[in-house]
This record gives sequence, C-alpha cells and structure tokens, in this order.
Amino acid sequence: MTTPVAIDFKELELDPIAAAEGQIVVFLKGEGGLDQAGRRVNRHMKGALARFAESDSFEKMKQGDVKSFAFPTGLAADAVLVVKLDRNAKIDVARKAGAALGKLHNDTPMLVLAGPSPRAAEISYGLALRAYDFDPHKTGDKDGRGVVTFMVSKPEEVAAKAAPMAAVAEGVFFTRDLVNEPANVLTTSDFAARLAAMQELGLDVEILEEAELEELGMRTLLCVGQGSESPSKVVVMKWNGGGDEKPFALVGKGVVFDTGGISLKPAGGMEDMTMDMGGAGVVSGVMRTLALRKAKANVVGIVGLVENMPDGKATRPGDVVKSMKGDTIEIINTDAEGRLVLADCLWYAQERFEPTGVINLATLTGAIIIGLGHDNAGVFSNDDTLCGNFLKAAGNEGEGAWRMPMGASYDKQLKSRIADMKNVGTRAAGSITAAQFLQRFVKDDMPWIHLDIAGTASVKAETDLAPAGATGWGVMALDRLIRDTYEAETE
Repeated sequence: MTTPVAIDFKELELDPIAAAEGQIVVFLKGEGGLDQAGRRVNRHMKGALARFAESDSFEKMKQGDVKSFAFPTGLAADAVLVVKLDRNAKIDVARKAGAALGKLHNDTPMLVLAGPSPRAAEISYGLALRAYDFDPHKTGDKDGRGVVTFMVSKPEEVAAKAAPMAAVAEGVFFTRDLVNEPANVLTTSDFAARLAAMQELGLDVEILEEAELEELGMRTLLCVGQGSESPSKVVVMKWNGGGDEKPFALVGKGVVFDTGGISLKPAGGMEDMTMDMGGAGVVSGVMRTLALRKAKANVVGIVGLVENMPDGKATRPGDVVKSMKGDTIEIINTDAEGRLVLADCLWYAQERFEPTGVINLATLTGAIIIGLGHDNAGVFSNDDTLCGNFLKAAGNEGEGAWRMPMGASYDKQLKSRIADMKNVGTRAAGSITAAQFLQRFVKDDMPWIHLDIAGTASVKAETDLAPAGATGWGVMALDRLIRDTYEAETE
C-alpha cells in the first residue's frame, strides 16, 4: 500500500529554526499578526516576513492560501511557506490549507510551526491526504517523502486528536491504491488477497469462490464474469466492535475491468475502466479505517469481484438469468453489469446478516456524470432518516453528494416481455432506472441507500484533497456516518 507521509508532533521549540533544512511553514492571521514562532523566523529573515504581512500581496491572499519564499536569507531552509490562516479557521479551510502544503511537500523535511493552533490536527490531515502519490509502476530513482514535523504547544493532545484522522487517511489511501491499480495487476484474485491480508488488523475476512456462489444461486453475479479467465469472487469483511448488535452493511461493486462484454464499449477511454471496482474499493477502505481506529460498531462489508470480458462463454444480450432472490432478468445490455453484481450481493447481505441498514456503492452509470458532473455522487434512498444522516456526514466531511428522485413511474422502463424484468431501460433517467432496478433486491423494511459514484471515484483534474486519479471519495463520509450514528448508539 502507498505509505502515507510520515507526520510527527513535537513540543514547540524555537532554537532549531535557523538550522532547519527543507521547508519551514509559518502561519499568519488575517490581520498579518506574527506569533512567537513567526517573530523568530522574521528576525532570521531580517524583517522580510513582517514586511510581507503588511503588504498588498498578503492582503489579497485568501484563507488557506500559501506563499513560498525560496532560499530565505538567514535560514538554512530551502523555502519558507507562509500560510494565511486564522487561529479559529473553519475545519474545511484548515484541511485545505494543509492540502496546499501537502501539494508543495517534497523529499526534504518540513517543519510546521503550528504552535497553539487548535486546527493543527486538521492541517496535518489535509496535508497527508494531498501528499498522496501513486507511483509503484514508475521506474528509476524515486525521491522519498521527507518527514513532516509539527511543532505544537501540546503535542500529546494534538497527536491524540489526529490519530483517528490518520486511520481515515489510511483507508482513503487504500481505496485510492485499489482504484489506481491497472487491471493486469489488480485481478479478482489479487484484490481478494489484499482484503484477506486485513485479517492482521482484526477484520474477519471470508472469500466465497465460484462453486459456493453457484450453490448460493448468485447467477446474476456469475453471469457477468463468465467470459473472463479471472474467477468471480465475493469477499465478506466483518468488523465486530459493537457487542451483540446486528451489523450495518456496506456493499460494493468490484468490476476490476469492464469492457462492456458482448455489448463492447468504444475503444476511446476504455483504459479508464480499471476504476470500475471503485465501489468495492470504498467499502474496503472504510473497513480498513474501522479496524485501524477500533470502531465501536458492527459493520459488514461485502464486495462482488468480477471481470466483464467478451468471450465465447460470455453472457449475451437476450439471455435470461435467475438471481439469488429468485427473480429472472432479461439481459438487454451486458454493459449494464454492475447492477447484476449488486443485486445478488445486496440479497446475500440481507439474508445472511439481517443488517440494520445497507448502503451500496458503485461506479454504475455514465448518466450520473451527465447529471451531476464530478463534484457530487448520486444518492438514492428509500429511507429519509438514513439518507439525511448520510448527507449530513458527507457535508461535514466535504464530500459532495446529492439526493436524486425515485418512483414507481420509472419501473415501466424495466418491464420485460419474457422475464420478470430487464436489466436496463432507455437512455432517459438512466441513473434512476438503475436505482429502481437495485431497489427490487432490497427488502421492504430495509433502510437502504444506493450511491452512484461514477463521477467522483476517479477524476482527470486534481481536487482540494487529492491529485488527479482516484479520490477515495466516500471513505470519509461513511466513516463519519458510522461514527456519528451507529457508534453513538452503543455509547
């Protein structure tokens, strides 16, 4: 797994500033005031920092912006990074300020003079998230990341506050690694092996192979992968930190590569389909986070791992398959495969674990990108309370999410002449009809959310907290939901 940047918290000392190598970070409040550390840096810089704090350039900076002074006079450092940040800045602003530092962090040490800042932990969190870099397949010499040392007034308190954030960051990194991996590396077997290795963290991990899936009747899942040399699998991860309570369930679509099957996708952009296992990646990252921070909740994560390939054995348009639930499905388009994987996994999760609620995630439809772009995931739900709790958690973590409509009127698009339903409707409201399809595999009294993350799982341009590529969207929001809702119930 990509190693997060090493962050340490130490007691604020001013003597080492002049000799510090690499990058020194100084915080200035909106009115340009210098704290004790800032005054010391200013003396070494012969008053240059104070002059900048009184300049129009500083006045024009926004909260969280960073200005770099290369090779400052009087200091051994390569650069002094000046951050405009009020002492009681909002949490999201503090994280973005940290992310700006993470973007500038290099292979030299970084000394962050945070002093008494109450936002030091949030700054370190944003720094770690943005410093991520996926480079295992690049050859040649690789510069390692220098250690980041936060000089704070109360290092033990800040470290304790930062610890659960570090667990979330590691879950985000795990998800990003999975989504970024090429399909010739992240096969279904490799994916399952990475999840099995998390047993070392205290997770109970079970891998269901094709023979077991056939016996369970998971034929809609199996039909997606039957044209691939990679065996289809279902991986069950259990975290039992909440006593005897029934678990909450997370279900993820794990299509490690999606050609579209017989309904072959166009060649342009098909290389991006390595990210079609994004839903399973998020579930895996959340489960890792829960284990790392010893969450006081019972959560089960279930991911269906398949590869959708064209082959002489592949499912054809016009085939009819029977789900684990017992409903029959006419396959109209083999590129609408994710819902077939989720249908069986959703039913299995409910039948085996009788969860208190279930959330499934999938890079399911291009239609959701047309509707919401890359800033928000689509949220579909049958339960206002669960949906409201999730949207609040996503908002608090700064992860964009927007509730979409559902309704019986959309079901007519799924009517089949020869089976109980079709797997796809028309182009109109494509993301909604996909959600309507999934809802047929959710029991009437089961609180449920479907998250369509096709637009947020991986992006072409960098975001505030992530470089271009996999974002890890959803790990932060789902961990927050579990922490605020389900762990709170056990206290």
